[in-house]
Amino acid sequence: MHIGIDVGGTNTDAVLVEGRRVLAECKRTTTADVTTGIVAAVGGLRAAHAFDAASVRAVMIGTTHFVNAVVEGRGLAQTAAVRLGLPATKALPPFVDWPERLRQVIGGHSYLCHGGYEYDGRLISPLDEDELRGVAADIAAKGVRSVAISSVFSLVNGDLERRAAEVLTAEVPELVVSFSHEIGRLGLLERENATIINAALRELAAQIADGLTESLTAQGIDAPLYLSQNDGTLMEIEYARCYPVATFSSGPTNSMRGGAFLSGLDDCVVVDVGGTTTDVGMLHNGFPREASSGVLISGVRTNFRMPDVLSTGLGGGSLVRQGGGVPVGPDSVGFRLSDKALVFGGDTLTATDVAVAAGRADIGDASLVRHLDRALVSSVLGHVSDRIAGLVDRMRAGSSPVPVVLVGGGSVLVPEELAGVGELVRPAHHGFANAIGAAIAQVGGEVDRVFTIDPARRGEVLDAARQEAVDKAVAAGARAGSVRVVEVEEIPLAYLPGNASRVRARAVGDLVLEGVAERAPLGTR
Repeated sequence: MHIGIDVGGTNTDAVLVEGRRVLAECKRTTTADVTTGIVAAVGGLRAAHAFDAASVRAVMIGTTHFVNAVVEGRGLAQTAAVRLGLPATKALPPFVDWPERLRQVIGGHSYLCHGGYEYDGRLISPLDEDELRGVAADIAAKGVRSVAISSVFSLVNGDLERRAAEVLTAEVPELVVSFSHEIGRLGLLERENATIINAALRELAAQIADGLTESLTAQGIDAPLYLSQNDGTLMEIEYARCYPVATFSSGPTNSMRGGAFLSGLDDCVVVDVGGTTTDVGMLHNGFPREASSGVLISGVRTNFRMPDVLSTGLGGGSLVRQGGGVPVGPDSVGFRLSDKALVFGGDTLTATDVAVAAGRADIGDASLVRHLDRALVSSVLGHVSDRIAGLVDRMRAGSSPVPVVLVGGGSVLVPEELAGVGELVRPAHHGFANAIGAAIAQVGGEVDRVFTIDPARRGEVLDAARQEAVDKAVAAGARAGSVRVVEVEEIPLAYLPGNASRVRARAVGDLVLEGVAERAPLGTR
């Protein structure tokens, strides 16, 4: 059996799953330290369905902790950005488009050095190792602990980034290094930004990884621990220590994957109404459609894998106003719902109170909201319905109707029919779709590179990209016989000579659990 956990801004949801059966589910309030909420949620699973800790084969967790840290500017390490590209790229140095507040939080240390490749693998200039030793001395003097190394077209060849890291760490051995060719995609500035954010999160990632491990150990669970990624696949907890940015959008992704699992629909729109926000995304082949353009993280443009999701501040904890303007949200009582909402004896009118007053939910003490004006209740529910219908309409790729799957604890706010929507599905266990999505997550492999394609050999090139993606999925821990290619995309780059095309291929497969060792205890890694 597996345990899936989703740590959201309001609630920490957990499910115990065996095969395709949900054995138990539990919802607890998210705590400021994250781990206490996880311990409480796993304890709730034990109370609902007694199980032997040794029978748990894996624990999968989705968390928004890292993206929240960037948004709030907390827990970030002093970070240096080293770019290999001189004599090119001087016009737009690192941090050029960053918000001043965030740049100051991580120090804004940047260095332009020689190196880099052309798109076809030719050198722009050789590496200057004496130049890098000077950078290392300056980094050490400033007390910087983490560095992001980015090279022009490093996705074609990452050797210069790796050699630069060897030079820097030879001078400053304790330096933690993040490579752009392992983090982002084509597009130097966006890839560099993503790498800098990752580097700034490395120390926090180590703390969180230790905290998550300790919280499960406290429950006697020694099964392997995985974190879910932005694309709906899994990574080992040790991998998460190095690549925390890969978890940024795991919450909405888990909900969409869980919605597909519970409904049996692989191509649909998923509406996840949580405690604080509503997220709407499109599933294709059972996986979220990815954003095709750059993604802004706290005002910084990046280009790593993120689902195409529309979000709005609307959920069960959203504040309801009885005056003019927008009557619901975007502000929310968040994880204080059980203290603040009227149905729990609080003093704040929330969307949950309205749902209880309308008879759509059995939460808290309904007698505490019987006095609510019927016109207000009707107005609020109509407003919620209109906003969600508008998001669904924006998410559709065409005019053809697509089924809509409703998930999330706050989905009680949504009526049985939505304007412009044909089929509306509210599957069993819909309130725990996020945790279920984490529990059933698979392992993936991806290729995203520029290829020079001879028209006569185009098929061979695409087949090679597919096979490389499959091989990467197997290497990441997928069962070989279960791996399938879920996406192949070819984009001709007309501004480059030589029939250059960007080719993306992605493969996923089931996680191999047989023979996987238990977690190593802390202090032995």
